Amino acid sequence: MWGYVLNVRKRTKVGKNKLARWAEMEQMEFVLQPRFEEVYKKDYVLKGRWGEDFFSNENPVVLELGCGKGEYTVGLAEKFPEKNFIGIDIKGARMWRGAVTTLDKGLKNVAFLRSRIELLHSFFDRGEVSEIWITFPDPQPRKRREKKRLTHPRFLEMYRNILKPGGCIHLKTDNVDLFQYSLEVVRLNNFPLEEHTTDLYGENKDDIVFGIRTYYEKQFLEEGKKICYLRFNPEGEQPIKNPDYGG
Repeated sequence: MWGYVLNVRKRTKVGKNKLARWAEMEQMEFVLQPRFEEVYKKDYVLKGRWGEDFFSNENPVVLELGCGKGEYTVGLAEKFPEKNFIGIDIKGARMWRGAVTTLDKGLKNVAFLRSRIELLHSFFDRGEVSEIWITFPDPQPRKRREKKRLTHPRFLEMYRNILKPGGCIHLKTDNVDLFQYSLEVVRLNNFPLEEHTTDLYGENKDDIVFGIRTYYEKQFLEEGKKICYLRFNPEGEQPIKNPDYGG
């Protein structure tokens, strides 16, 4: 079982220094920051072996994509100790906050992976992931940047390859256009739609999962914005179609 390095942290003046944060995370064994050449067009050493070699168990693996400060990664890990959670983001300075919280709470079912989402296929084998959370991603509103939306078919194809049969994708966003685009992708491809709403908290959700709120989500709610939520299964073998929607 991989261990935690508990004696590496010095809080004074670390918060505002990105280099110091990165250096601190280098000494946290649950924070992985592979070099680009380690994963570009090749498999990462843990691909297909996260449960066995990293978490030392066979529990389901759940990803949070674009995890930012890792609020969902940490929050879900606390509530569901029988699952393993991996927060993924390219911006390590943000991820530091979640890593510090993980360390403080002594959570053993959390990992953070600093990488681009486009490289997911290098990190996870077919059927290795049970769920994927996409929490408040950049909506990429312009038509010419449509392929960068994390619910665009090029990403969904990747998610589908690493998800177990029946595995689901969760999307939370304050952007109605991104939500509608994503919903249209789901309907166009006849994916099983498990739940969707344009006003998550207006429906008085008391599910423990929805009690977890990100830094940005709290800001959106304070501004009176409604939170959209979508959960679906991208099953199938046919190429995923993209709707002519959202410009």
